[in-house]
Amino acid sequence: QVQLVESGGGLVQAGGSLRLSCAASGRTFSNLAMGWFRQAPGKEREFVAAISRPRGGSTYYADSVKGRFTISRDNAKNTVYLQMNGPKPEDTSVYYCAATTGWVVTIDLSSYDSWGQGTQVTVSS
Repeated sequence: QVQLVESGGGLVQAGGSLRLSCAASGRTFSNLAMGWFRQAPGKEREFVAAISRPRGGSTYYADSVKGRFTISRDNAKNTVYLQMNGPKPEDTSVYYCAATTGWVVTIDLSSYDSWGQGTQVTVSS
């Protein structure tokens, strides 16, 4: 089982920037494809971004964040990041990090078998 711990959430002004981090332990990090998801109150959890293993050669983004958010990974630090540039009030959510041992990077949350506890991001207008 992989343990995932997110950090970096908080309050940010619209148009600012914020970087989320997710530290992984319990498995060899380079054997994990990683994803970020988010869930706003009263809404279903939705895909945000994903990055392939072992070195992040492929990345995928939801249309709503494409061009504003960037996912990256540092295998030496067992950490995946989500750089949020130009956030909007509609990006306000709890953000979750997720891991899968599958080779195929997927936006399907049911394919991820390990989840972090989430970190709150609030974007003020």
